[in-house]
Amino acid sequence: MRAAVLHETGQDKLEVLDDVEAVGFGPGKVRVRVRATGLCHSDLSAMSGVLPQPAPFVPGHEGAGEIVDVGEGVRGLKPGDRVVLCWLPACGACPACRRGQTELCLAGFMNAGTPNFRRPGGDVFGFAGTGTFAEEVVVDAGCAVPIPDDVPFDIAALIGCGVTTGLGAALNTADLEAGSSVAVIGCGGVGVSVIQGARLKGAAEIVAVDPVAARREAALRFGATRAVAPDQLADAKQQITAGGEGFDHVFEVVGKSATARTAYDATRRGGTLVIVGAGAMDDVLQLNMFELFFDEKRILPSLYGGGDVLRSYERAIALWRAGRIDLAGLITHRVPLSEVNEALDQMRTGSALRTCIEI
Repeated sequence: MRAAVLHETGQDKLEVLDDVEAVGFGPGKVRVRVRATGLCHSDLSAMSGVLPQPAPFVPGHEGAGEIVDVGEGVRGLKPGDRVVLCWLPACGACPACRRGQTELCLAGFMNAGTPNFRRPGGDVFGFAGTGTFAEEVVVDAGCAVPIPDDVPFDIAALIGCGVTTGLGAALNTADLEAGSSVAVIGCGGVGVSVIQGARLKGAAEIVAVDPVAARREAALRFGATRAVAPDQLADAKQQITAGGEGFDHVFEVVGKSATARTAYDATRRGGTLVIVGAGAMDDVLQLNMFELFFDEKRILPSLYGGGDVLRSYERAIALWRAGRIDLAGLITHRVPLSEVNEALDQMRTGSALRTCIEI
């Protein structure tokens, strides 16, 4: 089958090959024909080495498709079922799951070190244990979550990561109150989903912060009340917040210590900083012990939306059906798998909120 492969970490181009085989099918597994996958900035981070991922590997973790085959012992799934792929499934039995923090379950990471694919030259991994830039994937049955027939594959793919992450940061992690002031730093697909979540919760002011003009314009369409370049954030804080004290909630959706520090400084005393962006292990955020104590700002990391993933999928679908959130508008570019490198360039330049790769 065809798949896009990164041969070595640090390369910026993928090679679309037709000699790739999805491996590992057996008891408890399902084979999925991928129909659509979103390009997430985390894929670029894995390619560059910011996020740890063995190579060679097939990027992609935000996908949807149809069940082709089910292994022995699989219940509730059958060939032909439409599914969204969950890259962080919950085992239901570990301490995190028993506490109700299923997004912190590490069971899914156990498979990240096992090759998902094979070529004549050797094994190939799948990013985050999936690898959706391929025509087929073999995953644990828990990674394949059934979706209703009325949910298009491209919409389902976005729910598989970006939308769930962004909405959840506002609805689960921050649980922001109506009438609050919000700033969102980084307004790609995830950041715009944060903005939609903040709008749903009744935020009075939502300031979108991004260096790319096209993304600032898009943020206004999705519910931001103001959009500014990074060097305009201080002025916006002064004009919008009481006495220029800072925003009630600031979301960092970039994954860099520099923007996290900016976000901290833009948060009012007693306010909440939500870290949504996935950054590098050697990129250290520095805070002094006095400000940490004296400002009483809450710092809340948000992994995969900070809540039960399956419930978050259901909520996103319900909100989309009701017209409360716009998911189709997030997809600004559509390309076939053969044009995946063009899609990578669009993501790097910031010209795309989300690119849907149709497979």
